[in-house]
Order: sequence, then structure tokens, then C-alpha cells
Amino acid sequence: MTRQTNRTASNDQKLANALKESKAPAISRAAAILRLLGKSDSPLGLQTIARSLNLVPSTCLYVLRALVDEEFVSFDPDTKRYSLEAGVLTLARHWLRRNQFTDLSQPVLNRISQDFDVTVLGVNVVGIEHIIVVGISQAGNNFQISAQVGSRFPALISATGRCIVAFGNYAEEELEEKFKSLRWDEPPTFSEWKAQINKTRTQGFAVDEGNYISGVTVVAAPVWKSRDKLSHALVAIGISSTLKRTGLPELQDALLKSAQMLSNQLSGDIVLAPR
Repeated sequence: MTRQTNRTASNDQKLANALKESKAPAISRAAAILRLLGKSDSPLGLQTIARSLNLVPSTCLYVLRALVDEEFVSFDPDTKRYSLEAGVLTLARHWLRRNQFTDLSQPVLNRISQDFDVTVLGVNVVGIEHIIVVGISQAGNNFQISAQVGSRFPALISATGRCIVAFGNYAEEELEEKFKSLRWDEPPTFSEWKAQINKTRTQGFAVDEGNYISGVTVVAAPVWKSRDKLSHALVAIGISSTLKRTGLPELQDALLKSAQMLSNQLSGDIVLAPR
């Protein structure tokens, strides 16, 4: 619980810092408020929102009223608290309807999850900053990961991050700086992380064995829209001891082949990760 609280506080601070540096502050404030309300388990009051984002209350109130008018945020006059409104869901549905990866990947997620009893995610890669879960199939065992469609994670964390770096073109200085901000249960050194990235580049998929979450193995395979654009990834998550018994190599092979198949479908061509 402490670890999760610290992560949430850190993310809120990053959000607040991003607002200060934004070239379009009104849009950034609105986006920050929507994200904050989306992460909250309960409606929030004006002072809480303003304090969390380091906003002047009057400025925060102005943005909230505009979001209420646009039906992205609802306001309860009895409790004086704000929460997300259905207008956000309408936007999400429009995006999901036009997102080919979501439709194509869901049967794949379900099949791999059922065959190997793991949780499988389909994620959208948004540069080097973050990934967004756009599809999920939960395992049938007692292990459940706290992720839903729309959940955001740091792009470079775990096996997915190794894929993003392995098949991208990023300066080492930038990577090292971002690596320092990542939170792991059992953190690798930067040198170990780079070696794992080189291995990912060679084999075409990445494995995180207990670094991100102790006792949990994460396998990720890249999905391509074109030969030079890593757009998505398939991510399988399971208990390490169970995967060693039930066949980690088989899971890796199934994930990689499925990712290559989706790449072909998305691009209309054969798009394989570099070997």
C-alpha cells in the first residue's frame, strides 16, 4: 500500500510539473483534471483538485465549470464534489470503434490467457512517456493484476519498456535519466537493463523476471503498424514459479507469433521485429 501511495504522489507531482511547462496551459489543466478524476476512487472537491495539481483555486474552478458544461465532468451540488461524466466515455467509445488493434487483438488476448492461465494486455505505445492499456484478458487463477482498459503506465517499465527501447532510436543520456525515475520491486542496474534490451533486440521479445513485481514474470512482444513504427505490444503477466512449471518458452513463442500476426494484419504486409 505504501508503495502504491508513493507512486500516486509521484505521478501527481509529475502532472503538476508538466502543467507549469505546458505551452497550452488551458488544455493541459483540463487534461490534468480529467486524469486526476479518472484515477480517483471517489468524487473530489475543488480544494483537493487544486491542491493536487498546484492550481490556483479560482483557475481550477473556471476549468471545472467548462468541463461540466461540455459534459466531461459532473458536479454534485449537495456534496460540492466533482467526478467524470459520461461524455468521456463517448469519446473513448469513438476511439475504440476506430482502433483496429483493439478488435484484432482481443481474441488473441483471450486465447493466450486461457491457454497459459496468465493475464494478457494489449497496450498502445505513446512514445517514450507512457503506455495505455486498450485490451485485457484476465487469468482464471487467483493472481489478478490491477489494470483496466485506459490504465496508464510508464513506457519504460518492465518488459514492455525493453521492447520500446530495443526497437526505437533513443539517446543513452535520455534513457538513463528516465531509468532513474522508474520504480521496481527488484531494480536492475542500468548496465543490466541495457544488456536485457540488447537481448530483446536479438530475440524479438522481452522478459522481466521479477524486476518490476517480485515473483511475477512479464513477457512482452512488439506489434508494428509499419517497419519503422512500434505502435502496440502484447504483454503476458503470470506468477514466475507457475510459468516455469507450465512452459515459459511456449508462452514466449505464442506471444511472439501472435504479435507478428497482428503486425501483418495492421500493416497489410509482413512486418517482423529486427533479429
